[in-house]
Amino acid sequence: MRNLLQFLVKYNHWFLFLLLEVFSFLLLFNFNRYQQSVFFTSANVVSGWVYEVSSGITSYFHLKSANDDLLDRNMELEQQLANLEGRLQQVISDSTEIVSVKNLKPGDYELFKARVINNSLNHADNYITINKGTDDGIETDMGVVDRNGVVGIVYKTSPSYSLVISLLNSKSNISCKIADSDYFGHLKWMGNDPQFAYLHDLPRHAVFQLGDKVITSGYSTVFPEGIVVGTIDDMFNSDDGLSYILKIKLATDFGKLTDVRVIARNNRLEQKRIEKQIH
Repeated sequence: MRNLLQFLVKYNHWFLFLLLEVFSFLLLFNFNRYQQSVFFTSANVVSGWVYEVSSGITSYFHLKSANDDLLDRNMELEQQLANLEGRLQQVISDSTEIVSVKNLKPGDYELFKARVINNSLNHADNYITINKGTDDGIETDMGVVDRNGVVGIVYKTSPSYSLVISLLNSKSNISCKIADSDYFGHLKWMGNDPQFAYLHDLPRHAVFQLGDKVITSGYSTVFPEGIVVGTIDDMFNSDDGLSYILKIKLATDFGKLTDVRVIARNNRLEQKRIEKQIH
């Protein structure tokens, strides 16, 4: 306490000077409008700068919280985007025009959606496995198509899966005809190139041109008439010279098979029963 008193006594003239300065400034700014306006303007500038710095410091310390919120929001938006993309793909798959069967009457057949889960191209007898079976209404001898053309015929089934004889199979033998005509033959794959098969037994008097479309004839219980098979790419004479053999460029790209449709012809069982009576 004594030191404090000694300090105040020793520097009392400085304290008196500061007190008088403060008093003089109060008188100056309180009774002079110009100095008053300058003071408040300067004070506003200083206080504004202080607030700005303070706000910047506060914002900096809140960056982590804001960043966490942004990350949470981004994750939420990414999840929503993934859900929307999934729904969009499903809608597109459901609404995509199936070119191969677009001309068929809805009352003549029923379609089942399926997905290819196994496929082969390089064997003499190629098979395709799809992810639908008897529990989904799939039966043997049903036709299988993709959006562009014929794929094959259901050969064996289990409750959840089906095995399909591909067009690229030596056992495959499908009745086909040239579109807009009644000239028909039997389509077989000769091996090697998965893009082409051959239409045999076409009559010599048949009229056609390269590029003409080839469709199913409807002369079986498997495929209705009019399903696209491919287009005529080339022609040859048969070995006996009595018919043509047409090289058909297949509409289906078997190297890209993903989604397919299984066709169930209505009244196919009735047709099978009556045809069996003559054998």
